[in-house]
Amino acid sequence: MKFGYKLSAEGFGPKELIRQAVRAEQAGFDFVEISDHYHPWLDVQGHSPFAWTVLGAIAARTERIGLATGVTCPTVRYHPAIIAQAAATLAITSDNRFTLGIGSGERLNEHVVGQGFPSVRGRQERLREALEIIKLLWQGGYQSYEGKHLQLEDARVFDLPDELPVIAVAAGGKDAAAVAAELGDGLFATEPRADIVEAYGSAGGSGPKYAEVPMAYAETEQAGIDEVLKTTRWALTGWKVMSELPNPVNFDAASQTVRAEDVRGQFALGPDPEPYVESVREYTKAGFDHIVLQNAGPDPDGFLDFFQKTLADKLRAL
Repeated sequence: MKFGYKLSAEGFGPKELIRQAVRAEQAGFDFVEISDHYHPWLDVQGHSPFAWTVLGAIAARTERIGLATGVTCPTVRYHPAIIAQAAATLAITSDNRFTLGIGSGERLNEHVVGQGFPSVRGRQERLREALEIIKLLWQGGYQSYEGKHLQLEDARVFDLPDELPVIAVAAGGKDAAAVAAELGDGLFATEPRADIVEAYGSAGGSGPKYAEVPMAYAETEQAGIDEVLKTTRWALTGWKVMSELPNPVNFDAASQTVRAEDVRGQFALGPDPEPYVESVREYTKAGFDHIVLQNAGPDPDGFLDFFQKTLADKLRAL
C-alpha cells in the first residue's frame, strides 16, 4: 500500500506546489500527484501552472518521493508524441520515480486550443490511439502511426530511461478499465468501485491501482465544509458535468446548489482521524493500493503535520 499527496495545481502557484511536495516527502508520503490543467475549476482557486515544469522542479528538490500526473490528457491540448517525450525526460531526471497518469480529458482544459472537444466515444478512441503512439515511441527508433484521429510522422524520442514509466489509465467504468489493462500498466480512479478494479483484473491488468480520496482537514468539521463550499464544490457535480463544462464561470454556476450535507456525504472532515481512516478503508476494500489523499482544507501544512503525526500509522495499518 502506497499513500500519495495531491498537489492542487488549481489552488496554489508553482513555487508553493514545489514547497508542498518537499514537505510531503518529509512527512512520509510515498508519492505526490499533480493535476495537469489549463484552467482552475473555479476562478476563486486562482491558479493553474504548467504541471510538467512543476514536476521537473520537484524532481530536482526531492530524493525519494514518487511523482505522478493525475491525470494528463494526451489527445487534444497535447499530442501524444509530446507526452511521450516529456514523460521519458521526467523519468530520467527523477531517477525513475515518475508515473504517467493518462485520461481522456475535460472540456475545461482541452477546448482552449480551438479544436473542439470530442464525444465520449471519440475521446475513448483518441485515448486508445494516444496510448498506442506513446508505447510505440518508447520502443525506440523512428516511428510512424496512422490512426483514425491521430497521426505520427517519422518521430523518435532520443532520450529514453532505462526503466520506462508506469502508465496508469483513468477509468470511470468497465470498458475504460479494460483499456487500462490492455494498453496501460496501471489503473486510476476517483471512486471506491470494486467493479472497476475487478474489470481491470479480469482483462489481465496486474499493475498499481490509484484512487483519489476527498478530504478537508481543518480544526473543526464546519471549517472544512466552509472551505469545500468555497473552493471545491465543483467536485460534487458529477463526472458528466465535470467533463463537459468549458470554463470556471460555468462550474461556478453549476455548483451553486451544493450544500453542507452534500459535502458531509463525500468528504472526510475535521480534526478527528477516524473519518479519514474510514474513507480510505472504502478504497482499500475495493482493491486500490495507491491511495491519493486529496485535501481541500484551508491549511495544507496543518494537513501534512496531521498525516505525519496522527494519520500515517493508522492508514498503513489498513
